[in-house]
Amino acid sequence: MGRGRRLPSLTLTIEDRETLQGWSRRRKTAQALALRSRIVLRGSTGTTATAIALEQGICIQTVSKWWRRYAALGPDGLLDEARSGQPRKLGDADIERVIVRTLESKPEGATHWSTRSMAQATGLNQTAISRIWRAFALQPHRQENFKLSRDPLFIEKVRDIVGLYLDPPDRALVLCVDEKSQIQALERTAPLLPMRPGQAERRAHDYLRHGTTSLFAALDTRTGKVISQLHRRHRSLEFRKFLDTIEANVPAKLDVHLVMDNYATHKTAAIQRWMVRHPRFHVHFTPTSASWLNQVERFFAALTEKQIRRGSFRSTQQLEAAIRHYLDHHNAQPKPFRWTKSADDILNALAKYSERTNDSPH
Repeated sequence: MGRGRRLPSLTLTIEDRETLQGWSRRRKTAQALALRSRIVLRGSTGTTATAIALEQGICIQTVSKWWRRYAALGPDGLLDEARSGQPRKLGDADIERVIVRTLESKPEGATHWSTRSMAQATGLNQTAISRIWRAFALQPHRQENFKLSRDPLFIEKVRDIVGLYLDPPDRALVLCVDEKSQIQALERTAPLLPMRPGQAERRAHDYLRHGTTSLFAALDTRTGKVISQLHRRHRSLEFRKFLDTIEANVPAKLDVHLVMDNYATHKTAAIQRWMVRHPRFHVHFTPTSASWLNQVERFFAALTEKQIRRGSFRSTQQLEAAIRHYLDHHNAQPKPFRWTKSADDILNALAKYSERTNDSPH
């Protein structure tokens, strides 16, 4: 044993040793507690305070302090004592008053509360209101939209389509079909200002219109690949041509289940005759006002976000070229969307939502 100031003799219990070893192995959090645990563990082996101080890069007084604290209180002695700090200013009653008022009332002459109006109504300051709202995830300034389907066959259609997603039939292809119509070729009147440190990319507010195009797409729910076609018009004639494209791209040995909405071009006499001539095609209509059931809508959202919204196109041809480029890139490494909700999960969630909307004040 080396020379130096000796620590008073102390024996660690098995439980205390395991606790201290766990604390000492922390790498990112509570480093002060880890250091104190190492001091006690090293001291229990007979190492002098001087040697421990040199090993840990601290002074001898620090070693002695935490050794004495452990000897008096055990592992609890190594924890930080409660700090006095500033006393709490907001009581539970004040917090409850703000929450109840936020949820159950509206200010005079406005549709929703602001921090300023709530502060004036409650006698608290704006900072306190903001902290309470953040703590309870209240955002009176925000509003989101929803729409409940009134389709009389809503439940049956949900079970049918979700069943296709979660348990597709054998020797068949499930395709989600729809059109993204009237895609505008918009050209910004000034060049984009590129992003730089501390500043986002900027674009001119006004633009020039150069025509529109429509994208017909069929998303394979198993592979994520998309069969597509671009047309300048959006009629039953163009949809029938797209069905011919699907027919040509799907192996003849497979049945085809089409998930699509109730748009008029999908139900014309010409389309019905086409379906009769192609009996391997089976149509599954989504409920009205329930486009979220059609997975191709998610693909359209990604296309808009990644390729169209921030683009500047001088012609319809340039817009269509950009869309084709995105489709080629997507189909080179396709990834299917993962559907996780069962029909029961969806119907139960909608039932709860309906109860909330029925109980809410109008």
